[in-house]
Amino acid sequence: MSHSFRQAQIMDIARREGMLTVDGLATHFDVTHQTIRRDLSELAQEGVLERVHGGAILRGSTSNIGYEKRQTLNADGKEAMARGCAAHIPDQITLFLDIGTSTEAVARSLGAHTGLIVVTNNLNVANILAGHESCDVIVTGGQLRRSDGGLTGTLAREAIGRFKFDIAVTSCSALDADGDMMDFDTQEIGLRQAILQQTRQRIVLADHTKLTRTAPARIGSLSEVEMIITDRPLPPELAKACASWKTDVHVAPEDQSSR
Repeated sequence: MSHSFRQAQIMDIARREGMLTVDGLATHFDVTHQTIRRDLSELAQEGVLERVHGGAILRGSTSNIGYEKRQTLNADGKEAMARGCAAHIPDQITLFLDIGTSTEAVARSLGAHTGLIVVTNNLNVANILAGHESCDVIVTGGQLRRSDGGLTGTLAREAIGRFKFDIAVTSCSALDADGDMMDFDTQEIGLRQAILQQTRQRIVLADHTKLTRTAPARIGSLSEVEMIITDRPLPPELAKACASWKTDVHVAPEDQSSR
């Protein structure tokens, strides 16, 4: 198969599935991982793909990626962010962990913490923390979203309104260049806005892939949160805006070995 024809097929797969993995493409085309990495890097240089750990995503995608694919998308970057986030969470507090694979990574990083009360609308977070004896877990209730274990709807929002969290860790599907946090699910928008209103310190997790995507619904602005944790430096203009808003920016290093 010619080099250009393979790259055209790679783009067809990207438009269909949103996310590409080096392993999957190497198997599909029966070529080496090095060949696929070179293809993805060239397509990224053309501006049509965004390279992430272990693969690539379609630049400027306006559709959400399925939960199983999001679990593997930039997994090392998310784990690095989670460790950085856990370092900012003290013991003996009330903590909210939101829906999302990044917040699930944070839950896995809380093993050394004690005296936490963790409230969540994420059944995966609850299951991760179920064996943590020094952590009390409260699940909000609500309508189960089977695709990712999220709990949404009126019951979840009413439960959130009964608390005042010391820290809330949340995420978004996309991050605009002006600092607006965006999402796909309108029910989730209302929940995340309620979470931000009911907490003393807000931490947003947003890896670099969120800056290459768009979503239709606005959650709020980074100007409304105390901290953003990401895996690569923000674009200069956005970093400057965060400084003016007094929004702390923490960059967790990502292992680049298998890019």
